[in-house]
Amino acid sequence: MLKSISLQNFRSYEKQEFSFGNTTLIVGPNTSGKTNLIEGIYLLSNGKSFRTDKDIQMIRFGKEIGRVKARLQTPEPARQSPDGSIQMADGRSDGGQGIIEDNELEIVITNGLVNGKSQYKKFLVNGVAKRRVDFASNFSAVLFSPQDLDIIIDSPSLRRSFLDEVLEQTDRSYRVSLISYTKALRQRNALLELLREGKTLPAGRRELEYWDNLVIENGGIIILKREEFIKFANSQNKDIFDFTINYDKSVISRERLLQYEAQEVLAGVTLVGPHRDDFSVFMSNGKNTSHDVKYFGSRGQQRLVILQLKVLELLFIEKALGKRPTLILDDIFSELDSGHINLIFDQIGKQQTILTTTHEEFIPKKLLNKMKVLHFSKE
Repeated sequence: MLKSISLQNFRSYEKQEFSFGNTTLIVGPNTSGKTNLIEGIYLLSNGKSFRTDKDIQMIRFGKEIGRVKARLQTPEPARQSPDGSIQMADGRSDGGQGIIEDNELEIVITNGLVNGKSQYKKFLVNGVAKRRVDFASNFSAVLFSPQDLDIIIDSPSLRRSFLDEVLEQTDRSYRVSLISYTKALRQRNALLELLREGKTLPAGRRELEYWDNLVIENGGIIILKREEFIKFANSQNKDIFDFTINYDKSVISRERLLQYEAQEVLAGVTLVGPHRDDFSVFMSNGKNTSHDVKYFGSRGQQRLVILQLKVLELLFIEKALGKRPTLILDDIFSELDSGHINLIFDQIGKQQTILTTTHEEFIPKKLLNKMKVLHFSKE
């Protein structure tokens, strides 16, 4: 679980540290820095912001270096002794959880020339530099924010991002393949753009074939891993809202690239592959037929689908990593009615949970009494 976090020149924070409990409530008005803190926490899970693709936007205005540093507390696994009691490594038999290690995670973001490099991110685990693909597995988190309600009804890119957020936290091979695929796709599109403009490739068709091989190999892994998650989601019991996910995958192969070769040259972009994947969510109407929630579901049903997807994300990460991720709920009370909020409250206590809200009175007193509360004031 997340024990503490320190933010330096990050968004609105010049330098500040926060500590967390099993359940932590962050209360404050809008523009008090709640979501900035949440962004810093989520950044630790996969090394990417959920708010921007431009890292320099996370650095405090006028500063060149931003820093997020956190300390994680790892519970000691219990084991069963010969007499059947639960015993910890230090000999205790009270069934509680001890602490066997604290890990320190740090992300440094630069803007401008620092140590001969410009605009880069540095990832460290216990002071040792890591690549992002190796950093991302140290802390896992599931974020639920008002923007997530658009996953179902908005563009396919949001649904692909959802799949990426789940799988980048759980599978190193997915992280590696996604990075390789994105780079290869960028290079391949640049060559297609040259062909579209009537120019000749320096190395001829072989130059395009090199990138073909990379997008085919890595694209195949991405699609396979996405299929595994969707198969898992479809196989689980869904207590909040029952649905089936239909994966509309864009298979990438040598045959399909040849099939679309002329169209790709005309368009100047790659037309097949997981960057064009999508999925649909279907609900049953009780008459052996189903309907796409995007087009035929009510706004309330679409909200329930998102709530259920987030629960499935929690379960999938727990199964893949053997530990329950931290649940982050950012200002969801502004978008959900009381019935949906109660469904959220049912999830509190099953894992470390961090909530933000503008009004403390939204939280039932019996839950509030068990929470650590942080009060924020307007910036």
